[in-house]
Amino acid sequence: MKLLTPQQISQVFLRFQKLNPSPETELVAPNAFCLLVSVVLSAQTTDKAVNKATESLYKVAYTPELMLALGEEKIRGFIKSIGLYKNKAKHVVGLSKMLVEKFNSQVPDNREDLESLPGVGRKTANVILNVVYHKPTMPVDTHLLRICPKIGLAQGSTPLEVERSLLERIPSEFMMHAHHWLILHGRYICTARSPKCAECPINDLCLHNENFTK
Repeated sequence: MKLLTPQQISQVFLRFQKLNPSPETELVAPNAFCLLVSVVLSAQTTDKAVNKATESLYKVAYTPELMLALGEEKIRGFIKSIGLYKNKAKHVVGLSKMLVEKFNSQVPDNREDLESLPGVGRKTANVILNVVYHKPTMPVDTHLLRICPKIGLAQGSTPLEVERSLLERIPSEFMMHAHHWLILHGRYICTARSPKCAECPINDLCLHNENFTK
């Protein structure tokens, strides 16, 4: 597959930066614990759907202790509009219990501890490390997995392969916001069904790889 040059990659992120200097997650959460819950809930579900489900939930349960007191059955009632809600409610209870018992009710600031929590995989851990603890991580969701090889920013066919490729190729000065820019680009411009190429700020740089290979 074709890949952009280092100079072209810098230009891509300079343009993203100019358009949106301080991108943020679209998940609405009042604190780090709630953000962790929202990211767990967002698996195979849109941020918009998660925000709608958690708006009422976070008014009554915004700490691990309050979430445990609410209980799995009541949590299900709040989040039943999102996919896999029964399993996700179980994860929320499990991670809340572990946070209370093992981490003094604080969201861990390292990958190993984060990934020990129920429902928390590598992508979720990367989101928390980046958004909460401002570490230059690269969470690869379905948007990044789809658009990064297409544009020519990274190679790979799995989230981990694309993550490693992006970490190697994106200049350090852009890493703090890089995944947000890419998620938003995939969500609103480089969409799966009808990409808005005419509106794309990097359409002259994009390599339009159609068949992604390692």
